[in-house]
Amino acid sequence: MGRIAVALIVSSWVIPISILVNRIVPEPYMDEIFHIPQAQQYCKGNFASWDPMITTPPGLYYLSLAHVASLFPGMFFVRGVSLLSQLCSTPILRSVNGVLAILCSVIVYEIITLLRPNIDERKATIFAVVLALYPLHWFFTFLYYTDVASLTAVLAMYLACLKKKYHLSALLGAYAVFIRQTNIVWMLFVACTGVMDITLTHQRESVKLDNLNATGNKTGLSVPNNHIIVGSNIRRRKPNSAVDNSKSSMTSTLTYSASHSSGFLDEIKAICLTSWNMKSKLLFSFSPFIMVLVAFVAFVRWNGSVVLGAKEAHAVSPHFAQLMYFSLVSSLALAPLHFSLDQAVHLFWSFWKKRPLGFCQWIVALTASFLSVHSYSIAHAYLLADNRHYTFYLWRKVIQSHQSTKYLLVPLYVYSWFSIVRVLAKPKIWVLAYFLATAAVLVPAPLIEFRYYTIPFYFLMLHSHTVDIQSLVLIGLGYVVTNVFTMFMFLFRPFNWSHEPGKQRFIW
Repeated sequence: MGRIAVALIVSSWVIPISILVNRIVPEPYMDEIFHIPQAQQYCKGNFASWDPMITTPPGLYYLSLAHVASLFPGMFFVRGVSLLSQLCSTPILRSVNGVLAILCSVIVYEIITLLRPNIDERKATIFAVVLALYPLHWFFTFLYYTDVASLTAVLAMYLACLKKKYHLSALLGAYAVFIRQTNIVWMLFVACTGVMDITLTHQRESVKLDNLNATGNKTGLSVPNNHIIVGSNIRRRKPNSAVDNSKSSMTSTLTYSASHSSGFLDEIKAICLTSWNMKSKLLFSFSPFIMVLVAFVAFVRWNGSVVLGAKEAHAVSPHFAQLMYFSLVSSLALAPLHFSLDQAVHLFWSFWKKRPLGFCQWIVALTASFLSVHSYSIAHAYLLADNRHYTFYLWRKVIQSHQSTKYLLVPLYVYSWFSIVRVLAKPKIWVLAYFLATAAVLVPAPLIEFRYYTIPFYFLMLHSHTVDIQSLVLIGLGYVVTNVFTMFMFLFRPFNWSHEPGKQRFIW
Protein backbone atom coordinates (compact mmCIF):
# COMPACT_ATOMS: atom_id res chain seq x y z
CA MET A 1 0.00 0.00 0.00
CA GLY A 2 1.07 3.61 -0.50
CA ARG A 3 1.57 6.05 -3.32
CA ILE A 4 2.88 3.33 -5.67
CA ALA A 5 -0.15 1.17 -4.94
CA VAL A 6 -2.45 4.15 -5.63
CA ALA A 7 -0.73 4.84 -8.96
CA LEU A 8 -0.94 1.18 -10.00
CA ILE A 9 -4.61 0.83 -9.03
CA VAL A 10 -5.63 3.99 -10.89
CA SER A 11 -3.54 2.93 -13.91
CA SER A 12 -5.37 -0.42 -13.95
CA TRP A 13 -8.55 1.29 -15.13
CA VAL A 14 -7.16 4.39 -16.87
CA ILE A 15 -5.24 2.41 -19.52
CA PRO A 16 -7.90 -0.13 -20.64
CA ILE A 17 -10.80 2.33 -20.55
CA SER A 18 -8.77 4.91 -22.49
CA ILE A 19 -8.13 2.29 -25.18
CA LEU A 20 -11.85 1.42 -25.28
CA VAL A 21 -12.95 5.08 -25.51
CA ASN A 22 -10.47 5.85 -28.30
CA ARG A 23 -11.56 2.79 -30.24
CA ILE A 24 -15.30 3.57 -30.07
CA VAL A 25 -15.08 7.37 -30.14
CA PRO A 26 -11.94 8.09 -32.21
CA GLU A 27 -13.00 11.58 -33.30
CA PRO A 28 -13.16 14.71 -31.10
CA TYR A 29 -16.48 15.04 -29.32
CA MET A 30 -18.33 17.96 -27.68
CA ASP A 31 -15.81 20.57 -26.42
CA GLU A 32 -12.96 18.49 -27.84
CA ILE A 33 -13.79 19.88 -31.26
CA PHE A 34 -12.30 23.17 -30.01
CA HIS A 35 -9.51 21.94 -27.72
CA ILE A 36 -7.94 19.26 -29.93
CA PRO A 37 -7.52 21.36 -33.11
CA GLN A 38 -6.10 24.17 -30.96
CA ALA A 39 -3.56 21.83 -29.35
CA GLN A 40 -2.64 20.50 -32.79
CA GLN A 41 -1.94 24.04 -33.96
CA TYR A 42 0.48 24.42 -31.04
CA CYS A 43 2.11 21.13 -32.02
CA LYS A 44 2.77 22.64 -35.43
CA GLY A 45 4.33 25.71 -33.82
CA ASN A 46 1.43 28.03 -34.68
CA PHE A 47 1.29 29.73 -31.27
CA ALA A 48 -0.39 32.82 -32.71
CA SER A 49 -3.42 30.76 -33.74
CA TRP A 50 -6.42 30.90 -31.40
CA ASP A 51 -10.00 29.68 -31.67
CA PRO A 52 -12.31 32.49 -30.42
CA MET A 53 -14.78 29.88 -29.08
CA ILE A 54 -12.29 28.68 -26.45
CA THR A 55 -12.95 30.32 -23.08
CA THR A 56 -9.94 29.09 -21.08
CA PRO A 57 -6.19 29.93 -21.31
CA PRO A 58 -3.77 27.60 -23.12
CA GLY A 59 -2.26 25.94 -20.04
CA LEU A 60 -3.51 22.47 -21.03
CA TYR A 61 -2.02 22.80 -24.50
CA TYR A 62 1.47 23.51 -23.16
CA LEU A 63 1.18 20.50 -20.84
CA SER A 64 0.22 18.50 -23.91
CA LEU A 65 3.30 19.73 -25.77
CA ALA A 66 5.50 18.55 -22.90
CA HIS A 67 3.70 15.18 -22.87
CA VAL A 68 4.07 14.72 -26.64
CA ALA A 69 7.73 15.79 -26.52
CA SER A 70 8.40 13.13 -23.85
CA LEU A 71 6.90 10.48 -26.14
CA PHE A 72 8.66 11.67 -29.29
CA PRO A 73 12.09 9.95 -28.84
CA GLY A 74 10.50 6.54 -28.29
CA MET A 75 8.01 6.96 -31.12
CA PHE A 76 10.80 8.20 -33.40
CA PHE A 77 12.64 4.88 -33.08
CA VAL A 78 9.61 2.58 -32.89
CA ARG A 79 7.37 4.06 -35.56
CA GLY A 80 9.69 6.33 -37.44
CA VAL A 81 7.75 9.49 -36.54
CA SER A 82 9.75 12.44 -37.84
CA LEU A 83 7.58 15.39 -36.79
CA LEU A 84 6.18 16.33 -33.39
CA SER A 85 2.86 17.28 -34.98
CA GLN A 86 2.36 13.70 -36.15
CA LEU A 87 2.02 12.60 -32.53
CA CYS A 88 -0.70 15.11 -31.67
CA SER A 89 -3.54 12.75 -32.49
CA THR A 90 -6.78 12.60 -30.52
CA PRO A 91 -5.77 9.48 -28.50
CA ILE A 92 -2.36 10.93 -27.61
CA LEU A 93 -3.84 14.24 -26.51
CA ARG A 94 -6.50 12.46 -24.45
CA SER A 95 -3.77 10.42 -22.77
CA VAL A 96 -2.50 13.64 -21.17
CA ASN A 97 -5.48 13.53 -18.81
CA GLY A 98 -4.88 9.85 -18.13
CA VAL A 99 -1.35 10.61 -16.93
CA LEU A 100 -2.58 13.61 -14.93
CA ALA A 101 -5.31 11.51 -13.30
CA ILE A 102 -2.69 9.06 -12.02
CA LEU A 103 -0.53 11.93 -10.78
CA CYS A 104 -3.58 13.54 -9.17
CA SER A 105 -4.36 10.37 -7.20
CA VAL A 106 -0.81 10.30 -5.82
CA ILE A 107 -1.08 13.98 -4.85
CA VAL A 108 -4.35 13.21 -3.05
CA TYR A 109 -2.60 10.42 -1.15
CA GLU A 110 0.17 12.81 -0.09
CA ILE A 111 -2.35 15.44 1.06
CA ILE A 112 -4.28 12.87 3.09
CA THR A 113 -1.16 11.71 4.91
CA LEU A 114 -0.28 15.33 5.74
CA LEU A 115 -3.78 16.26 6.93
CA ARG A 116 -4.13 13.02 8.91
CA PRO A 117 -0.66 12.12 10.23
CA ASN A 118 -2.04 9.17 12.20
CA ILE A 119 -3.91 7.57 9.30
CA ASP A 120 -2.70 4.10 8.37
CA GLU A 121 -1.35 3.44 4.88
CA ARG A 122 -4.20 1.12 3.93
CA LYS A 123 -6.93 3.64 4.70
CA ALA A 124 -5.02 6.45 2.98
CA THR A 125 -4.70 4.27 -0.13
CA ILE A 126 -8.43 3.47 -0.15
CA PHE A 127 -9.24 7.15 0.40
CA ALA A 128 -7.12 8.23 -2.59
CA VAL A 129 -8.51 5.50 -4.85
CA VAL A 130 -12.11 6.35 -3.94
CA LEU A 131 -11.51 10.03 -4.71
CA ALA A 132 -9.98 9.04 -8.06
CA LEU A 133 -13.31 7.32 -8.80
CA TYR A 134 -15.37 10.47 -8.18
CA PRO A 135 -17.65 10.38 -11.26
CA LEU A 136 -17.14 13.93 -12.53
CA HIS A 137 -13.36 13.59 -12.31
CA TRP A 138 -13.28 9.98 -13.51
CA PHE A 139 -15.35 10.55 -16.65
CA PHE A 140 -13.30 13.47 -17.99
CA THR A 141 -10.08 11.52 -17.47
CA PHE A 142 -10.81 9.91 -20.85
CA LEU A 143 -11.58 13.09 -22.82
CA TYR A 144 -9.50 16.14 -23.73
CA TYR A 145 -11.05 18.66 -21.32
CA THR A 146 -9.36 21.04 -18.88
CA ASP A 147 -10.96 19.60 -15.73
CA VAL A 148 -8.39 16.96 -14.78
CA ALA A 149 -5.43 19.27 -15.41
CA SER A 150 -7.12 22.05 -13.44
CA LEU A 151 -7.80 19.81 -10.43
CA THR A 152 -4.28 18.36 -10.49
CA ALA A 153 -2.65 21.81 -10.57
CA VAL A 154 -4.83 23.12 -7.72
CA LEU A 155 -4.15 20.08 -5.52
CA ALA A 156 -0.42 20.26 -6.28
CA MET A 157 -0.51 23.92 -5.21
CA TYR A 158 -2.31 22.93 -2.00
CA LEU A 159 0.16 20.13 -1.28
CA ALA A 160 3.10 22.53 -1.65
CA CYS A 161 1.39 24.96 0.73
CA LEU A 162 0.82 22.20 3.31
CA LYS A 163 4.54 21.41 3.08
CA LYS A 164 5.19 25.12 3.69
CA LYS A 165 6.83 25.56 0.28
CA TYR A 166 4.92 28.77 -0.35
CA HIS A 167 6.89 30.10 -3.31
CA LEU A 168 6.49 26.77 -5.13
CA SER A 169 2.82 26.80 -4.21
CA ALA A 170 2.39 30.24 -5.79
CA LEU A 171 4.17 29.06 -8.94
CA LEU A 172 1.84 26.07 -9.22
CA GLY A 173 -1.08 28.39 -8.52
CA ALA A 174 -0.03 30.62 -11.41
CA TYR A 175 -0.05 27.62 -13.72
CA ALA A 176 -3.43 26.50 -12.35
CA VAL A 177 -4.79 29.92 -13.36
CA PHE A 178 -3.10 29.47 -16.75
CA ILE A 179 -5.22 26.33 -17.19
CA ARG A 180 -8.50 27.80 -15.93
CA GLN A 181 -9.09 31.39 -14.83
CA THR A 182 -11.41 30.62 -11.92
CA ASN A 183 -8.50 28.89 -10.20
CA ILE A 184 -7.41 32.35 -9.08
CA VAL A 185 -10.05 31.91 -6.38
CA TRP A 186 -8.55 28.62 -5.22
CA MET A 187 -5.08 30.16 -5.26
CA LEU A 188 -6.29 32.87 -2.88
CA PHE A 189 -8.04 30.23 -0.76
CA VAL A 190 -4.84 28.18 -0.50
CA ALA A 191 -2.88 31.33 0.43
CA CYS A 192 -5.44 32.05 3.17
CA THR A 193 -5.11 28.52 4.52
CA GLY A 194 -1.34 28.99 4.57
CA VAL A 195 -1.67 32.21 6.58
CA MET A 196 -4.09 30.52 8.97
CA ASP A 197 -1.74 27.59 9.40
CA ILE A 198 1.23 29.82 10.24
CA THR A 199 -0.69 32.01 12.67
CA LEU A 200 -2.46 29.15 14.46
CA THR A 201 0.81 27.24 14.78
CA HIS A 202 2.43 30.33 16.24
CA GLN A 203 -0.43 30.69 18.74
CA ARG A 204 -0.12 27.08 19.84
CA GLU A 205 3.62 27.49 20.36
CA SER A 206 2.97 30.66 22.36
CA VAL A 207 0.47 28.89 24.59
CA LYS A 208 2.87 26.00 25.23
CA LEU A 209 5.67 28.43 26.06
CA ASP A 210 3.48 30.49 28.38
CA ASN A 211 2.34 27.35 30.18
CA LEU A 212 5.97 26.21 30.47
CA ASN A 213 6.97 29.56 31.92
CA ALA A 214 4.08 29.49 34.38
CA THR A 215 5.01 25.96 35.48
CA GLY A 216 8.66 26.93 35.78
CA ASN A 217 7.83 29.91 37.99
CA LYS A 218 5.61 27.81 40.27
CA THR A 219 8.31 25.17 40.76
CA GLY A 220 11.05 27.70 41.27
CA LEU A 221 12.75 27.07 37.94
CA SER A 222 14.53 30.02 36.41
CA VAL A 223 13.30 31.48 33.13
CA PRO A 224 15.84 33.18 30.83
CA ASN A 225 15.58 36.93 31.00
CA ASN A 226 16.07 37.33 27.27
CA HIS A 227 13.70 34.57 26.09
CA ILE A 228 11.89 35.46 22.89
CA ILE A 229 8.97 33.59 21.39
CA VAL A 230 9.81 32.31 17.91
CA GLY A 231 8.05 34.32 15.21
CA SER A 232 6.97 37.14 17.49
CA ASN A 233 8.24 40.59 18.34
CA ILE A 234 7.03 40.25 21.93
CA ARG A 235 9.86 39.71 24.45
CA ARG A 236 9.09 37.59 27.51
CA ARG A 237 10.95 38.59 30.71
CA LYS A 238 11.07 36.93 34.06
CA PRO A 239 8.29 38.64 36.09
CA ASN A 240 10.20 40.41 38.85
CA SER A 241 7.38 42.75 39.82
CA ALA A 242 3.64 42.84 40.26
CA VAL A 243 3.32 44.76 36.99
CA ASP A 244 5.35 42.15 35.09
CA ASN A 245 3.29 39.40 36.69
CA SER A 246 0.11 41.11 35.60
CA LYS A 247 1.33 41.61 32.03
CA SER A 248 2.55 38.04 31.76
CA SER A 249 -0.74 36.66 33.04
CA MET A 250 -2.77 38.87 30.73
CA THR A 251 -0.70 37.93 27.66
CA SER A 252 -0.97 34.24 28.46
CA THR A 253 -4.73 34.47 28.97
CA LEU A 254 -5.27 36.36 25.72
CA THR A 255 -3.11 33.94 23.72
CA TYR A 256 -4.83 30.90 25.18
CA SER A 257 -8.26 32.41 24.56
CA ALA A 258 -7.36 33.22 20.95
CA SER A 259 -6.10 29.71 20.35
CA HIS A 260 -8.85 27.72 22.03
CA SER A 261 -11.96 29.87 21.91
CA SER A 262 -14.78 28.51 19.83
CA GLY A 263 -16.10 32.00 19.12
CA PHE A 264 -15.93 32.99 15.47
CA LEU A 265 -15.02 36.60 16.24
CA ASP A 266 -12.28 35.40 18.58
CA GLU A 267 -10.78 33.34 15.76
CA ILE A 268 -10.77 36.31 13.39
CA LYS A 269 -9.32 38.63 16.03
CA ALA A 270 -6.60 36.17 17.00
CA ILE A 271 -5.52 35.52 13.39
CA CYS A 272 -5.55 39.23 12.52
CA LEU A 273 -3.46 40.19 15.58
CA THR A 274 -0.97 37.39 15.04
CA SER A 275 -0.75 38.16 11.32
CA TRP A 276 0.04 41.78 12.10
CA ASN A 277 2.80 40.77 14.50
CA MET A 278 4.22 38.42 11.86
CA LYS A 279 3.64 40.70 8.88
CA SER A 280 7.24 40.63 7.64
CA LYS A 281 7.41 36.84 7.60
CA LEU A 282 3.97 36.52 5.98
CA LEU A 283 4.75 39.14 3.35
CA PHE A 284 7.94 37.31 2.37
CA SER A 285 6.20 33.93 2.22
CA PHE A 286 3.08 35.03 0.35
CA SER A 287 4.24 37.93 -1.83
CA PRO A 288 4.36 35.62 -4.93
CA PHE A 289 0.62 34.99 -4.48
CA ILE A 290 0.06 38.75 -4.48
CA MET A 291 2.09 39.06 -7.69
CA VAL A 292 -0.05 36.42 -9.42
CA LEU A 293 -3.21 38.20 -8.26
CA VAL A 294 -1.97 41.56 -9.60
CA ALA A 295 -1.09 39.94 -12.95
CA PHE A 296 -4.54 38.34 -13.10
CA VAL A 297 -6.30 41.65 -12.41
CA ALA A 298 -4.22 43.28 -15.14
CA PHE A 299 -5.22 40.50 -17.55
CA VAL A 300 -8.94 40.90 -16.78
CA ARG A 301 -8.67 44.66 -17.27
CA TRP A 302 -6.89 44.17 -20.61
CA ASN A 303 -9.24 41.39 -21.78
CA GLY A 304 -12.42 43.09 -20.59
CA SER A 305 -13.66 39.82 -19.11
CA VAL A 306 -12.56 36.78 -17.14
CA VAL A 307 -13.21 34.42 -20.06
CA LEU A 308 -11.22 34.58 -23.28
CA GLY A 309 -13.77 33.64 -25.96
CA ALA A 310 -17.55 33.27 -26.32
CA LYS A 311 -17.97 36.09 -23.81
CA GLU A 312 -21.67 36.60 -24.51
CA ALA A 313 -22.51 33.02 -23.59
CA HIS A 314 -20.45 33.15 -20.38
CA ALA A 315 -21.38 36.56 -19.03
CA VAL A 316 -21.13 36.85 -15.26
CA SER A 317 -24.57 36.44 -13.66
CA PRO A 318 -25.74 36.31 -10.02
CA HIS A 319 -26.59 32.61 -9.96
CA PHE A 320 -26.92 31.97 -6.20
CA ALA A 321 -28.89 28.79 -6.81
CA GLN A 322 -25.59 27.19 -7.87
CA LEU A 323 -24.62 27.04 -4.19
CA MET A 324 -27.80 25.11 -3.46
CA TYR A 325 -27.19 22.62 -6.26
CA PHE A 326 -23.59 22.16 -5.15
CA SER A 327 -24.55 21.38 -1.57
CA LEU A 328 -27.04 18.70 -2.58
CA VAL A 329 -24.87 17.14 -5.30
CA SER A 330 -21.84 17.00 -3.00
CA SER A 331 -23.86 15.62 -0.09
CA LEU A 332 -25.33 12.92 -2.32
CA ALA A 333 -21.82 12.08 -3.50
CA LEU A 334 -21.00 11.46 0.18
CA ALA A 335 -24.40 10.05 1.09
CA PRO A 336 -23.18 7.65 3.85
CA LEU A 337 -21.80 10.67 5.71
CA HIS A 338 -24.61 13.17 5.23
CA PHE A 339 -27.81 11.17 4.90
CA SER A 340 -27.42 8.79 7.83
CA LEU A 341 -29.64 8.66 10.90
CA ASP A 342 -26.66 9.45 13.12
CA GLN A 343 -25.84 12.62 11.17
CA ALA A 344 -29.46 13.79 11.18
CA VAL A 345 -29.77 13.23 14.95
CA HIS A 346 -26.50 15.04 15.68
CA LEU A 347 -27.57 18.02 13.57
CA PHE A 348 -30.96 18.15 15.29
CA TRP A 349 -29.46 18.06 18.79
CA SER A 350 -26.76 20.59 17.95
CA PHE A 351 -29.42 23.12 16.98
CA TRP A 352 -31.79 22.11 19.78
CA LYS A 353 -29.13 22.65 22.46
CA LYS A 354 -28.44 26.22 21.35
CA ARG A 355 -32.04 27.29 20.84
CA PRO A 356 -33.33 29.89 20.07
CA LEU A 357 -30.12 30.73 18.14
CA GLY A 358 -30.27 27.41 16.29
CA PHE A 359 -33.87 28.07 15.30
CA CYS A 360 -32.92 31.51 13.98
CA GLN A 361 -30.07 30.01 11.95
CA TRP A 362 -32.46 27.61 10.25
CA ILE A 363 -34.93 30.41 9.48
CA VAL A 364 -32.21 32.61 7.97
CA ALA A 365 -30.78 29.72 5.94
CA LEU A 366 -34.20 28.66 4.65
CA THR A 367 -35.07 32.26 3.72
CA ALA A 368 -31.76 32.79 1.88
CA SER A 369 -32.15 29.48 0.04
CA PHE A 370 -35.73 30.25 -0.91
CA LEU A 371 -34.70 33.64 -2.33
CA SER A 372 -31.79 32.03 -4.19
CA VAL A 373 -33.94 29.51 -6.04
CA HIS A 374 -36.78 31.98 -6.57
CA SER A 375 -34.89 35.03 -7.84
CA TYR A 376 -31.42 33.79 -8.73
CA SER A 377 -31.99 30.51 -10.54
CA ILE A 378 -30.86 30.78 -14.15
CA ALA A 379 -31.86 28.52 -17.04
CA HIS A 380 -29.01 29.04 -19.52
CA ALA A 381 -29.76 28.62 -23.22
CA TYR A 382 -27.16 25.83 -23.43
CA LEU A 383 -28.88 23.97 -20.60
CA LEU A 384 -32.30 24.13 -22.28
CA ALA A 385 -31.13 23.26 -25.78
CA ASP A 386 -28.58 20.47 -25.31
CA ASN A 387 -30.09 17.10 -24.41
CA ARG A 388 -26.70 15.40 -24.36
CA HIS A 389 -26.02 16.50 -20.78
CA TYR A 390 -27.52 14.88 -17.68
CA THR A 391 -28.24 18.33 -16.25
CA PHE A 392 -30.74 18.82 -19.10
CA TYR A 393 -32.84 15.94 -17.77
CA LEU A 394 -32.37 16.84 -14.10
CA TRP A 395 -33.57 20.35 -14.85
CA ARG A 396 -36.62 19.26 -16.83
CA LYS A 397 -37.59 16.09 -14.95
CA VAL A 398 -36.78 17.18 -11.40
CA ILE A 399 -36.35 20.91 -10.79
CA GLN A 400 -38.92 21.99 -13.40
CA SER A 401 -41.25 18.99 -13.11
CA HIS A 402 -43.69 21.17 -11.17
CA GLN A 403 -43.66 24.84 -10.22
CA SER A 404 -43.38 23.91 -6.54
CA THR A 405 -40.57 21.34 -6.89
CA LYS A 406 -37.69 23.79 -6.73
CA TYR A 407 -39.09 25.14 -3.46
CA LEU A 408 -39.66 21.69 -1.98
CA LEU A 409 -35.95 21.01 -2.47
CA VAL A 410 -34.96 24.00 -0.33
CA PRO A 411 -34.96 22.09 3.01
CA LEU A 412 -32.65 19.50 1.41
CA TYR A 413 -30.28 22.24 0.27
CA VAL A 414 -30.19 23.76 3.76
CA TYR A 415 -29.73 20.40 5.45
CA SER A 416 -26.89 19.60 3.05
CA TRP A 417 -25.03 22.82 3.84
CA PHE A 418 -25.41 22.41 7.59
CA SER A 419 -24.21 18.82 7.27
CA ILE A 420 -21.22 19.92 5.18
CA VAL A 421 -20.24 22.50 7.81
CA ARG A 422 -20.53 19.87 10.53
CA VAL A 423 -18.24 17.31 8.88
CA LEU A 424 -15.52 19.85 8.04
CA ALA A 425 -12.84 19.32 10.67
CA LYS A 426 -11.48 22.86 10.51
CA PRO A 427 -11.81 26.16 12.42
CA LYS A 428 -14.84 28.31 11.69
CA ILE A 429 -12.78 30.87 9.80
CA TRP A 430 -11.46 28.12 7.50
CA VAL A 431 -15.03 26.98 6.83
CA LEU A 432 -16.02 30.57 6.02
CA ALA A 433 -13.08 30.92 3.61
CA TYR A 434 -14.09 27.64 1.95
CA PHE A 435 -17.70 28.78 1.57
CA LEU A 436 -16.68 32.15 0.13
CA ALA A 437 -14.27 30.52 -2.33
CA THR A 438 -16.95 28.08 -3.46
CA ALA A 439 -19.41 30.93 -3.87
CA ALA A 440 -16.89 33.05 -5.80
CA VAL A 441 -16.38 30.21 -8.30
CA LEU A 442 -19.98 29.04 -8.70
CA VAL A 443 -22.24 32.07 -8.27
CA PRO A 444 -20.96 34.01 -11.35
CA ALA A 445 -21.38 30.92 -13.59
CA PRO A 446 -24.71 31.07 -15.46
CA LEU A 447 -24.48 27.49 -16.76
CA ILE A 448 -25.19 24.51 -14.48
CA GLU A 449 -22.19 22.21 -14.96
CA PHE A 450 -21.54 19.58 -12.30
CA ARG A 451 -17.88 19.43 -13.31
CA TYR A 452 -17.52 22.97 -11.90
CA TYR A 453 -18.18 21.39 -8.49
CA THR A 454 -15.15 19.06 -8.63
CA ILE A 455 -12.52 21.21 -6.93
CA PRO A 456 -14.71 22.38 -4.01
CA PHE A 457 -15.89 18.78 -3.61
CA TYR A 458 -12.32 17.53 -3.33
CA PHE A 459 -11.54 20.08 -0.61
CA LEU A 460 -14.71 19.00 1.18
CA MET A 461 -13.82 15.32 1.00
CA LEU A 462 -10.20 15.85 2.05
CA HIS A 463 -11.26 17.74 5.17
CA SER A 464 -14.24 15.62 6.22
CA HIS A 465 -13.47 14.19 9.64
CA THR A 466 -16.01 11.36 9.86
CA VAL A 467 -14.89 9.17 6.94
CA ASP A 468 -14.33 5.56 8.05
CA ILE A 469 -13.42 2.47 6.02
CA GLN A 470 -17.02 1.27 5.78
CA SER A 471 -18.23 4.66 4.50
CA LEU A 472 -15.35 4.83 2.02
CA VAL A 473 -16.23 1.41 0.62
CA LEU A 474 -19.91 2.35 0.25
CA ILE A 475 -19.00 5.65 -1.41
CA GLY A 476 -16.55 3.89 -3.74
CA LEU A 477 -19.16 1.28 -4.75
CA GLY A 478 -21.61 4.09 -5.53
CA TYR A 479 -19.01 5.78 -7.70
CA VAL A 480 -18.23 2.55 -9.57
CA VAL A 481 -21.92 1.98 -10.35
CA THR A 482 -22.31 5.59 -11.54
CA ASN A 483 -19.16 5.39 -13.67
CA VAL A 484 -20.20 2.11 -15.31
CA PHE A 485 -23.61 3.57 -16.14
CA THR A 486 -22.35 6.90 -17.54
CA MET A 487 -19.57 5.28 -19.58
CA PHE A 488 -21.96 2.63 -20.92
CA MET A 489 -24.40 5.34 -22.00
CA PHE A 490 -21.61 7.39 -23.57
CA LEU A 491 -20.10 4.52 -25.55
CA PHE A 492 -23.01 2.22 -26.38
CA ARG A 493 -26.14 4.37 -26.44
CA PRO A 494 -25.47 7.03 -29.11
CA PHE A 495 -28.36 8.82 -30.80
CA ASN A 496 -28.91 11.14 -33.75
CA TRP A 497 -30.07 14.71 -34.08
CA SER A 498 -32.31 15.63 -36.98
CA HIS A 499 -30.65 19.04 -37.40
CA GLU A 500 -27.01 17.92 -37.14
CA PRO A 501 -25.14 14.98 -38.70
CA GLY A 502 -23.08 12.51 -36.70
CA LYS A 503 -23.65 10.48 -33.57
CA GLN A 504 -24.51 12.27 -30.33
CA ARG A 505 -23.59 10.84 -26.93
CA PHE A 506 -24.65 11.36 -23.33
CA ILE A 507 -22.13 13.20 -21.19
CA TRP A 508 -21.97 14.91 -17.80
